Amino acid sequence: MSTNRVERQSRLLSTQFFATLMALLLIGLSSYGHATNLLAGFTSIPGQFPESDLYTVNDDIVVTSFDGVELTANVLVPTTGEESYPAIIFINSWSLDEYEYIPQAAKLAEQGYVVLSYATRGFGESTGEINTAGPKDMIDFSRMIDWLLANTPADAERIGVSGISYGSGISLLGAAHDSRVSAVVAMSTWGDLVESLYAQETPRLIWGGLLTLLGELTGNPEEDIAKNYGNLIVHKNIPETLEWAYGRSAVTYVDILNARNVPIYIANNFGDNLFQPNQALALYEKLTTPKRIDLSQGMHASAELWGLINADKDHYLWTNTQRWFDRYLKGEQNGIDQESAFNVEPKYANDQYEQLEQWPSPLVQDQRLYLHSRGLFTNGGLKTETYRPWWTQTDTILSGLDTLANTGVPMLSSLIEAEIDAPVLTSIPLISRVNGIVFQTDRLDQTMKLRGIPKLKLNIQPSKSKYQMVAYLYDVDSVGIGRLITHAPLTDYEAAEDRRQTVDLNLVAAAYDVPAGHRVALVIDTFDLLYAPPTLELYSLKFKFNKDYQSWLDLPIKNQ
Repeated sequence: MSTNRVERQSRLLSTQFFATLMALLLIGLSSYGHATNLLAGFTSIPGQFPESDLYTVNDDIVVTSFDGVELTANVLVPTTGEESYPAIIFINSWSLDEYEYIPQAAKLAEQGYVVLSYATRGFGESTGEINTAGPKDMIDFSRMIDWLLANTPADAERIGVSGISYGSGISLLGAAHDSRVSAVVAMSTWGDLVESLYAQETPRLIWGGLLTLLGELTGNPEEDIAKNYGNLIVHKNIPETLEWAYGRSAVTYVDILNARNVPIYIANNFGDNLFQPNQALALYEKLTTPKRIDLSQGMHASAELWGLINADKDHYLWTNTQRWFDRYLKGEQNGIDQESAFNVEPKYANDQYEQLEQWPSPLVQDQRLYLHSRGLFTNGGLKTETYRPWWTQTDTILSGLDTLANTGVPMLSSLIEAEIDAPVLTSIPLISRVNGIVFQTDRLDQTMKLRGIPKLKLNIQPSKSKYQMVAYLYDVDSVGIGRLITHAPLTDYEAAEDRRQTVDLNLVAAAYDVPAGHRVALVIDTFDLLYAPPTLELYSLKFKFNKDYQSWLDLPIKNQ
């Protein structure tokens, strides 16, 4: 065995071990069954590709791009003797390499696909600097297609592309830049990088910092990555930074994707606080191509992770991935294009998905609840009736201290919640009235099925030009313990000081059933660990109530 092959198989083993170790750590070994499944998946790949008579393996591929950068890759080619085969290209996630998808690549190769996996520039053993789905990555992507067609029996009319996270973004962008792509599967993807990193003008402190750090530790990043992240955190050079992100957003090129009618399957997660589902839904809504979106519970990339760790077990998202490619690359009439195009896994539904037909869903209608001011010892109200007093009522909160309302442990909480049904809890009666404000409904007469994006309109008066608010939506039981349903931040750097203004805040999409007898509570404060604050100066937020300017919360409710 060559030295290069030994080194690469060692990297394969390290990659699989790292993925397994991270999964075990994230779950905290809180479920013996999950730990057993993960270890079984790991031991099934002992540092090499699964052996099969149905395909051959070439693990010594190096493709030279336009500027001399060398891209490492591997390819699996079916052995059934056909003149040509449909092909799938897998693109690595951030910090990983061309070995990431081997378990699923092997399954697809056994089903008659040529499967090429490559490491983008700056990661793995590929040379060059990380271009973050930029113009150089687009040229690299086309060079990989060139190599695929020149060196394998891949059919030029039947090429699909897929990836998780970073690889999914490049997949969508690559489909817009290269007309040879016939189908896309994008998992934990971004449609709009601006909304992903800076939605409602709020920098993603934890996730942005983690990606920047991992880029430094595991790759060779361009200077622009850390510089642009720093720009968002300190609110500097924002137009230039957003322009950099726009060019790396599939939504920028949606007209091209629509004109070419590229079939696109998107799979994202409700608890993904890196690429939150709202931006994926916005891209999906703009697509007029054959399309499907499945939203699962869990954190970034967690729902699809299990299909890489243990490929022998049927997995909803990976099964749909193969069915999508079978339909649009092989032409099989397997029915996936006739099924519901918008499917969600409600929280605590244990891998059961609801079919909502389309987004926006005809099965979902907004219910408007008006915000009412709080009393001396009581919380504010969420009511179907408008606020009626003609005089203005003011409720004030202060920044400086956090409240008990929060999103839990960054990254870990949403994963644990999805895997072992351990919710993010808080005591609503103990929310500080100095630093936060609570609005809640009466007890529900029947189950409320939230399916979509809650939308909030507020009349506020900030004392400073820079402020941040974070809104949390809770399911509150009979003793006042709230389970976090969803949340969202909003930041303003140029607010009119001490003047009433109306702001709109879209919370992160959710699929959640609030039981009859419980209440829905809206909590607003000024800080959450996930997000960078705009200032360390103290400020106040005054909430204004008057019959002439209403504040409200629109909840997307599925018909019973």
